Amino acid sequence: MGAQNGKDLLIKVDLTGDKQFSTIAGLRATRISFNAESVDVTSLESQGGWRELLAGAGVKTASISGSGVFRDADTDERARQIFFDGEIPDFQVVIPDFGIVEGPFQVTALEYAGSHNGEATYEMAMASAGVLSFTVL
Repeated sequence: MGAQNGKDLLIKVDLTGDKQFSTIAGLRATRISFNAESVDVTSLESQGGWRELLAGAGVKTASISGSGVFRDADTDERARQIFFDGEIPDFQVVIPDFGIVEGPFQVTALEYAGSHNGEATYEMAMASAGVLSFTVL
């Protein structure tokens, strides 16, 4: 796999609950992170005093973040509504030449900024809220 355009890493939201995903408007930077909590089961009997971890245990999480230019499009309105209503809809993250991550996320932060001589910008952060699926492209 060769180098990919960063603009092709897309965050999409299900606008109506019918699995029709639309790219969130105005994004210029996007990121997805995966984490797995470890469960330490080290004891006095652990060989050589090395730490032991319990396979398959612990909490898995994913977080999405993005920032961009405020456009006041349908997807901007939907993101605001998701935050204020406390909804947990499905999102998709398209990772170019790799796959699509899909599942429920909660919008945990929504920030707007602007300066008198620049464009209005926004940042949003989301946390996984259930089982995620991965589809290979």
